[in-house]
Amino acid sequence: MIGIIRYGAGNIFSLTAALERLGIDYGMVNTEADLEQFDRYIIPGVGHAGAAMQKLQQTGLVPAIKALKKPALGICVGMQLLTSYSEEGDSSLLNIFPEKTLKFSSSPEHKVPHTGWNRVFAERENPLFENIPNGSHFYFVHSYFIEYDSVHTLAATNYSIKFSASIWRNNFYGVQFHPEKSGVHGETLLTNFSKL
Repeated sequence: MIGIIRYGAGNIFSLTAALERLGIDYGMVNTEADLEQFDRYIIPGVGHAGAAMQKLQQTGLVPAIKALKKPALGICVGMQLLTSYSEEGDSSLLNIFPEKTLKFSSSPEHKVPHTGWNRVFAERENPLFENIPNGSHFYFVHSYFIEYDSVHTLAATNYSIKFSASIWRNNFYGVQFHPEKSGVHGETLLTNFSKL
């Protein structure tokens, strides 16, 4: 069963609706004791990475999250929280991945935020992207991106610059896009995560 880590950053309704549609059992993680009930975790997030990190710290869950040995998936700002630092709010983050979260440069061709469908290309084999054709479209909404690094990038995309659309290190995964808003390919990814 998936535990959704609740820390007050973002609307989780679309995520829980997608899990219900897929028949994937889930519950809420509000305290460290709640973590024991679940065999995998999702860290959701919408909005400001610095503010999200402050809220996460206030829950007291940070040491327990960093010590997780079961699969954990960060979505959007939840993925950014897994990195070492964000330019948004000049914030130190969980530092599970050494990469940084940086702000897009705006241009007439590439407006910020990066909003809408974009193609995602796998860089490595991983069960998270099983049965998802390479170059599939996923739905993005973000003004900050995770710098590309071939060591931890699972899948990449381009928007004025190549950046990590998905990252992976040990039991930690992240996706910058919103799988719960990405149609059949997003649903496949959530199903794959539920089976990791």
